[in-house]
Order: sequence, then structure tokens, then C-alpha cells
Amino acid sequence: MKNSLLKNAAPLTVLLMLPLALILTGCDNSQSAQPVAQTADKSQGEWPRTLQTPKGPLTLNHAPQRIVSTSVTLTGTLLAIDAPVIASGATSRNTSVADDQGFFSQWGQQAKARQVKSLYITEPNAEAIAAEAPDLIVMAATGGDSALKLYDQLSTIAPTLVIDYGNKSWQQLATELGSITGHEADARQRIAGFEQHVAAVKQAITLPPQPVSALVYYEDGRGVNLWTPASAQGQLLTELGFTLATLPATITPQTSMGKRNDIIQLAGENMASGVNGRTLLLFSADDATVNQVSRNPFLLHLDAVQQQRVYAMGPDTFRLDYYSASNMLNRIEQHFAAAPPPAKP
Repeated sequence: MKNSLLKNAAPLTVLLMLPLALILTGCDNSQSAQPVAQTADKSQGEWPRTLQTPKGPLTLNHAPQRIVSTSVTLTGTLLAIDAPVIASGATSRNTSVADDQGFFSQWGQQAKARQVKSLYITEPNAEAIAAEAPDLIVMAATGGDSALKLYDQLSTIAPTLVIDYGNKSWQQLATELGSITGHEADARQRIAGFEQHVAAVKQAITLPPQPVSALVYYEDGRGVNLWTPASAQGQLLTELGFTLATLPATITPQTSMGKRNDIIQLAGENMASGVNGRTLLLFSADDATVNQVSRNPFLLHLDAVQQQRVYAMGPDTFRLDYYSASNMLNRIEQHFAAAPPPAKP
């Protein structure tokens, strides 16, 4: 299919790829391989614009109007900046994190309101993508929702941009996608509104005992993953005034997911020793997970467990987009709302 948007197309490649589960938010990849929009004037609506890729320039002659996202993770950010996404790949339906279309629950209603079509579940389908006649295809570089194996095929249908969401915050991702799609102003507005929300929550809460361990707990015995200050979760907590607990020097983390700067993997005897915060914040978790942690015989001795300072950040917080990060802020405000001042006599 000949593409009207593509002026100088060259295959995109990813310089570094690490195997990621579907739920990752960060990795140690170099950002030099990311497409960077370059225009003489960065103002919204300035076209054509060229994306510098590892294999040469890719020029879009006008703003895309029919974007297909092959990554359910990237779809949320495209929706947040009001980019014209018409269809998306999806994950398993009717789960703790996804709705009946296989879209993440935090933005599923927005997708329905925008009439975004669910193209396939998990396994990318080139025919379904082509049938939507996209003028831009957005693809994740890594992760369980990456369609990179279909890049050569999809790039003959429409300009196909490979984006690594693993090494950046949702704000950085929104800025990049805004520049690519011509929705820079929408991205700036969304980010500014979110930062106002962060500032308001910071003023409205009283921090629990510090430092905190921010973690994902696996009930099947695999242990925990601790979020580091480099993770999107850690960055948001730090911005709110939280201090992340430091891992004891005697503990050597696992590296089964490769070299990572966003998480620390702990299992076995290292789990209890590494979860050393005075307060525990559980990600990708609800109240049922809090109960599981509180009953775990290997964690019962922890001061945070004994003092019932274990809090769920919500099931949608394993990776943060605008919608899930906003939900996380709301839950933090609910958990740690400052006590009202005493009434005057």
C-alpha cells in the first residue's frame, strides 16, 4: 500500500532490546535510538516535520489523522494528548487491569467515547491493522505489547514509528508523541494539569513514617520487585516528598529480567531483608494484596506489617500513564490525607 505521508522512509531499528514483561515501566536502554522530531518551528501544525531515526530521516508531510497503535501501553498516552488514534492492539479481556475490550481499565471509557477499535488480543495482526487504512502506525520497541517482528511488513502500509516507552516517564512519552503527531500543545496542557494535581496532593497529605518501600508483591512465591528512584513510580513518590528506602549493601538483587535501573528483584531470603521501609506501598495491588502481605509468615516481623502501615496503590499502577498516575495520586491522598486542624474553642 502506498503511503501518502511517507516522504523519505527507512526501516527503524532498535539498538538495545531487553525482554520485558507487559507491565514494565523502565529499563536501561539508551535513548539515542529514539525518533526525535526536528522542525524549524516547533509550534503545533508546522509541517512537514522530520523524525531522525537510527537508519536515517523519516518525513511526515502532514499531521496524521488515522493512527493505529500496536501497543496497548502507548494507546493510553495517545488518548491523553488527544491524538487521533482510531484503533489499538489489546491485552486479555475482563481482567483486574483490563476491560471487556482488552483496554486498560484506567482509560477504557475514554477509548469507548472516542470509538477506538480493539484490533486483536495480544498477538499482532497485520491484516487487521492494514484494514484500518492508517496514516501512522505506532509501535513499542520492547515489552509484551511490542509488534516489532512485524515492522518490515507494517512499514509498507504506513510510516511506522518504534517508540521505547520503557526508559521514560509518561510525561516524556507524551512530549515525544505530541511532537510526532502535532499535538504538542495538548501534551503540554496535560502535563501542566497533572503537575498542578501533584502539587495539590503534596499539600493535602501528611507523609507516613519514612523511608518507604515501594514494591510489587508476587503471591506465588516469586518474591518482590522494589521500585527505584529511577522508576516512574519512584519519581512520582519523590516529587510528593516520599523517601525510598535504600537496599542493604549485603543484598545482591536478581537479574533474571536483565540489567534494570527501575526495579530491584528480590526473592527468597533477600525478600524480607530488602523490604526495609517503615511504610510499605504496594503497586499493582488492591486491599486483597495488602491482606496477603500482612499474612505472609516471612514478613510478619517487619515493623511496617506489625504497625499496619501497608497500603495499596491500586491494580493499575504497574506502569504509569496519565490516567493511572492520576489514580495513584487520588489513592495517596485518600490514604494519607492530613488531619483537619482542631476546632477553635
